[in-house]
Amino acid sequence: MTSILHYFILLPLAGFLISLLIPEKKESLISWTAFSVVGLHMVCAFIFLVYWLLHGHSILNQKDFVVFQTNGYEFFIDFYFDKITASYLFVGSFLTFLVTVYSRYYLHREEGYKRFFNAILFFYLGYIITIFSGNLETLFIGWEVLGISSFLLIAFYRDRYLPVKNAVKVFSIYRIGDIGLIIAMWLSHHLWHENITFLRLSNYEFVHEHIQSHSFIGAFLSLMILISASAKSAQLPFSSWLPRAMEGPTPSSAIFYGSLSVHLGVFILLRTYLFWEHQTSIRILIAVLGLTTAIITTGIARVQSSVKSQIAYASIAQIGLIFIEVAAGFGNLALFHFAGNAFLRTYQLLVSPSVVSYLIREQFYNFTPHEHTVEDSFPAKLKNTLYILCIKEWNLDSIMYRFLWNPLKWAGKKMDFLTVQRVVIFFIPTYLIGLYCLYNEDTVPARVLATLPILFSLIGLVMVLKSFAERKRAVMSWILIIMNHFWIALAVSFNEHFKSTQTFIYLSGIVVSGFVGYVCLRRIKSLENSIDLDRFHGHSYEYPKITFIFLLACLGLSGFPITPTFVGEDLIFTHIHEDQFMLAFFTALSFIIDGLAVIRIFARVFLGPHVKTYHEIAYRSS
Repeated sequence: MTSILHYFILLPLAGFLISLLIPEKKESLISWTAFSVVGLHMVCAFIFLVYWLLHGHSILNQKDFVVFQTNGYEFFIDFYFDKITASYLFVGSFLTFLVTVYSRYYLHREEGYKRFFNAILFFYLGYIITIFSGNLETLFIGWEVLGISSFLLIAFYRDRYLPVKNAVKVFSIYRIGDIGLIIAMWLSHHLWHENITFLRLSNYEFVHEHIQSHSFIGAFLSLMILISASAKSAQLPFSSWLPRAMEGPTPSSAIFYGSLSVHLGVFILLRTYLFWEHQTSIRILIAVLGLTTAIITTGIARVQSSVKSQIAYASIAQIGLIFIEVAAGFGNLALFHFAGNAFLRTYQLLVSPSVVSYLIREQFYNFTPHEHTVEDSFPAKLKNTLYILCIKEWNLDSIMYRFLWNPLKWAGKKMDFLTVQRVVIFFIPTYLIGLYCLYNEDTVPARVLATLPILFSLIGLVMVLKSFAERKRAVMSWILIIMNHFWIALAVSFNEHFKSTQTFIYLSGIVVSGFVGYVCLRRIKSLENSIDLDRFHGHSYEYPKITFIFLLACLGLSGFPITPTFVGEDLIFTHIHEDQFMLAFFTALSFIIDGLAVIRIFARVFLGPHVKTYHEIAYRSS
C-alpha cells in the first residue's frame, strides 16, 4: 500500500504536462484532459481511502528518493499518509473535480481558457504534494507551486489593472509564509541534526528530549510555523489579502480561497502539532490569534457590499475558530470543521453570481424590515466606531504598508545614486576582495573574519532593496537580484568552509535563469525602446512566447523547484550556525525581497493594461 503513494503525485503531474501541449483553440480537449485527470484521481483516491480504512488505517510513510546528500545533510523526498492527509485528500479531490466540471462551461470562449485549466492542474499538483509531504522540504515544494499558481489565477484577467496589482499583493504575503518555512527548516536542521520527518515527530521521547535542551530554538521554530500558517490562512495581521484574491475567476476563488488553499495553514498546524503541543505559550498564542481574527473578520464580513468579499471574510472567521480547535487539541473536530467550511464556501462562491442577480430582482418586490441584532444594544458611539472600523477593514492594508513595505521602499529609494556602472565597478573589486579573504583566512584577523559574513549578506540585502524600489530601469533591477544571490553565497561560504560544489549547486540555477531573463528584457527593450517599472506595460499581449520564457526565468531566479537553486537555498541555510541570527535574518529578508522584486518586474513589464494606445483598454476590475 505504501508503494503507491507517489502515483498520487505522478497522475496530476502527467495531466499538467499534457495540458501544456494542447493548442489553445481546442477547448474541448483542454477541458476533457483536466476533467479526466482530476476525475480519475478522485476515483483512485476514494478507492484507496476505502481500502485503507478497511485494512486498519495505519500510518504510511515512504522515503521516495534522495535529491542531494553530503556529510551531515540529506535532501530527500518523503511521502506520508494518515487521517489528516486522508481528510484533505477526500475534500480536495472532490471539490477540485466539482470546480473543473463547473469551469468547463463557466469559462466557455474565454480568452484565457487554456491558461486557466493549466493553472488549475498546476494548483492541484501543488496541493497533492503538500498534503502527502512527509517532511518540511517536500512540503515546501508543494507550498511554492501553490504560491505561483495562486498568482497566475488572481492575475488571470491580465489586461486589467487591479487583478494584476492584487496578484502581486497576495504573492508578497505568500512570500512571508515561504520565508517562515525556510527558517523553520533551518532551525529544524540544528535542532534534530537531520532532515526530520513527520513520522519521527510522533516519537514523544525523541521530541521531548531535544526540546528540553533547546527550548528557545523550539519556541522560535514553532513561531515560524505559526507565521507561515497565518499568512497562508489569512489570519491577523495578514487577513486583508484574501478578499483581494477574489479578482480571479469565480471557480478559482472557490477552489483556492474558499476551500483548499486557504485551509493549508490549518494543515501545517495539524501536521506539526506533536512538536508544539507541550509548548503552552505557543498554544495560547495560536488560540488568541484565532479568536481575535474570528471576532474582527466577522464584523468586517457583516458590512461588505461585495458578496465575494463577504464570503472571504466569513471563511477567515471560521478558520480562526479552527485555529482555536487545533490549539485546544481537538484535531478530529478541526478536520470535520475544515471539511464543512470548505464545502460551504465552495458552494457559496459558485452560486454567488446567480444569488446576486436574484437578490437585485427580489428587493423590488419583497421588503424585509431590519432585524434586531446584538449591535443594537451597544452605545451609539461604540456601535458607530465599530462600524467605521469594519468599513475600513480595521486598516489592515494600511498597517501592512506602513510597517512592512513602506520602510523597505524608503530604504531602497535612499540608494537612487546607484547606477549599473557604479554597481558593477563596486561589485567586481569588492567581491574579489571577499574571495581573497575566503581562500586566505589565515592572513585575515579573526575579528574581521567573524564580521565578513554579516557584512556581505548586508551588501546583498542593500542590492535587493534597491532592486525592489527601482522605478525606472528593469534591466538594472534584474542585475541587482542576481548580484544579491552571489553576495549570499559568498557570505555563507565563510561558515564551515562551504564547499565550492555546494556553491555551484546554489548558483547554477541563478546564473542560467539570470542570463535567460536578461536576454528577454534586452529583447523587449530593443523592440519597445522603454521598459521602465513605473507603470504596467502589458507586453504579454504582443509577446506571449517571451512572456512565458521570462516567467520561467523568474521562477528559477526566485528559487522555485525547477532548478538546483531550490536545493541550494536549503543547503546554504544548513551552514548558517544556530547563533548567527543576524546572518539568518539578512539572508531570509533577502529571499523575501528578491522574490517580490522578481514578480514585480514580471508584472510591470508583461501584465496589466497595454501601454500602447491603439489597444483596447480593459476595465480596472472584474
